[in-house]
Amino acid sequence: MRDAVDPLAILEWYDRNARPMPWRVSPADRRAGVLPDPYRIWMSEVMLQQTTVAAVKEYFLRFTARWPTVTDLAAAKDADVMGEWAGLGYYARARNLLKCARAVADEHDGIFPTTRDGLLELPGIGPYTAAAISSIAYDLPETVLDGNVERVMSRLYDIHTPLPAAKPELMTVAEALTPIARPGDYAQAVMDLGATICTPKNPACGICPWRAPCLARQAGTHLELPKKTPKKPKPVRRGIAYVARRVDGAYLLETRPEKGLLGGMLGWPNSEWIGGDPSQAEPIKAEWKTLNEEARHTFTHFHLRLVVKTALVPMDRASKVGDFVELEDFRPSDLPTVMRKVFDLSTGGSKIISKISARSKPK
Repeated sequence: MRDAVDPLAILEWYDRNARPMPWRVSPADRRAGVLPDPYRIWMSEVMLQQTTVAAVKEYFLRFTARWPTVTDLAAAKDADVMGEWAGLGYYARARNLLKCARAVADEHDGIFPTTRDGLLELPGIGPYTAAAISSIAYDLPETVLDGNVERVMSRLYDIHTPLPAAKPELMTVAEALTPIARPGDYAQAVMDLGATICTPKNPACGICPWRAPCLARQAGTHLELPKKTPKKPKPVRRGIAYVARRVDGAYLLETRPEKGLLGGMLGWPNSEWIGGDPSQAEPIKAEWKTLNEEARHTFTHFHLRLVVKTALVPMDRASKVGDFVELEDFRPSDLPTVMRKVFDLSTGGSKIISKISARSKPK
């Protein structure tokens, strides 16, 4: 007969081992009456979608220093927010971040709804994020099922159904374990367990607080779980990026359409990204030079290969698209990663990089 899975065991483990996070209220502080800030919990959860904690921390600190409250963020310029988000990826999150902040500011007097259903009515908040905010910020018994929790549950109950088909089954067992007492700490405890003990490779089963009742450990199948449906190979798309620099140092840049990949982000004029050979889409009349090296980047659903063309243009040359941005107003750090790769190739380590990079983002 298997040992019962006791939520209290993992809460006791969490009280001793909770990871410090800039958005988290520690168990000790929570017992002392310190309450989590729903704004910071929401911000962290949006940033953490498909992104690691290590990658998010710097962005979170920068965002919350620049915009300490949801009303501050709601009043921010779109370009400023998109620029701060550059490099974090999945840019629809940044657009939804602004939409949600403005909805909270305009429709809820700057206060996040305190129920899961109320949170679900906000732009960009889906079932997972609503559950996370409800649980962590408001200590409601909602079940949070991220990748770490899925791995813990699949091993704890020896569930061999491949993901993503296993999600309903994993949610059922996770819901059954969610306690009424301290559900916010419990949710973070299971996520921490998956991140630090029940890891994808080489899990530290010997020190796991749920070692005894873990069915996969007993069966010797824990290293096989969770199983996943094989992904299809990613196709390759190709395109051309055009880096035009005016004789006074200004760069020709465009803001990408609001909808679509990298929507609302600053970037270089470019051709369509297609499976075959891209058509020329020169944004301005110039003598274009093709670099020997192409910019390569991988998105969620495809690999991108960009031919990079550069040109130096006179002051009076008109462009078909975009606008020239003066050198003192241009921050390469505002570019999404793929566009920054294009920039780095186009400058080839010249003094321009040093001059521009000396102007760091606001802290």
